[in-house]
Amino acid sequence: MAMTVMLLATLFLSTVSAARVMPLPIIDSISSRVDIFDNSKYGLLQLANGLAQTPQMGWNSWNFFACNINETLIKETADALISTGLADLGYNYVNIDDCWEALTRDIKGRLVPESKSFPSGIKALADYVHEKGLKLGIYSSAGVFTCQVRPGSLFHENDDAATWASWGVDYLKYDNCFNLGIKPIDRYPPMRDALNSTGRKIFYSLCEWGEDDPALWAGNVGNSWRTTDDINDTWASMTSIADLNDKWAAYAGPGGWNDPDMLEVGNGGMTYLEYRSHFSIWALVKAPLLIGCDVRNMTAETFEILSNKEVIAVNQDPLGIQGRKVNATGTDGCLQVWAGPLSGNRFAVVLWNRCSKAETIKVSWDSLGLESSTNVSVRDLWKHKDVVADAVASFGVPVDAHSCEMFVLTPKLSHFRA
Repeated sequence: MAMTVMLLATLFLSTVSAARVMPLPIIDSISSRVDIFDNSKYGLLQLANGLAQTPQMGWNSWNFFACNINETLIKETADALISTGLADLGYNYVNIDDCWEALTRDIKGRLVPESKSFPSGIKALADYVHEKGLKLGIYSSAGVFTCQVRPGSLFHENDDAATWASWGVDYLKYDNCFNLGIKPIDRYPPMRDALNSTGRKIFYSLCEWGEDDPALWAGNVGNSWRTTDDINDTWASMTSIADLNDKWAAYAGPGGWNDPDMLEVGNGGMTYLEYRSHFSIWALVKAPLLIGCDVRNMTAETFEILSNKEVIAVNQDPLGIQGRKVNATGTDGCLQVWAGPLSGNRFAVVLWNRCSKAETIKVSWDSLGLESSTNVSVRDLWKHKDVVADAVASFGVPVDAHSCEMFVLTPKLSHFRA
């Protein structure tokens, strides 16, 4: 099936790609080993429901609360997104993960919420969230059960989609447990069709763990697709997932995004600098920014990371090209440069030190496709200030171990051809 999709993609490249991909600057000389402008796989068979023009932002209950959820928590989280100002920064989805359902369907075969945890029902909860100007997300699985053995939606797609639409649900995270061994390419499109048939625009987030390379086929199925297994709140998990997700950079763009899983920032398993790296890389690679901590009880450091407007702006940049790893040196490639183009002929660059001691990391203009003589201004997104007015050929700074520094580079326009 993947081969068929790629063959069709090749046939449609000349017409569809031109219509969906924003024009990029033409640069005098490109000699980089990694073409950071390459999004040639994006948009070939893109789902067009008008959603996800930029990566989704919001909150999800699973990483911190797992099954310990109820309607009070969801309401308080919505309140906290408003009171902290996170909602104003774009964190608008309030997503309920697994365990919201009763253990069985009702006598008519419909999904119902767990009565003790959600006594008012999901519609009342959606109404509460909507009154705050936010959106409500729900969870199910493309299997006979969810991962926590609640009723799944396999073979119930139309009924379940209609139920969620009647409740006012805005987002579906669709998991991969208890799938009867049926291939994802056969299980996920029926829910796309069911959601679309409701007449309500519902963001469709595929969570099939990257098992069958969803970047190859999910572009006309969902608005985002998991490229990896679940993240854990550890440095090792976060870094390995970033590397796995990087493989699919050319397949993402407005309307459909690669998803390396939710944020762990603030959950306690990593240091401040490691979390800052986590957030910076997720922003650069246009990953969904779904907060996974308890936003009612954030530390100042956690809030500082999650509320960085300049880093968020990279993630939400309208050009919509996923940043990627462009250079790696040092032991096991632990000194890394990640970069991607932004609107306005700019570049986002993350200098990421995955080594065990501080090192200086440089980005060369060559790796960005710029001539070495180009004059470039450099803005530090964590210090929130311009640091260099006229860098030439390269730019570098010392970077602490397990940390990163993030910049926006703006070349002088004279170095771009019209």
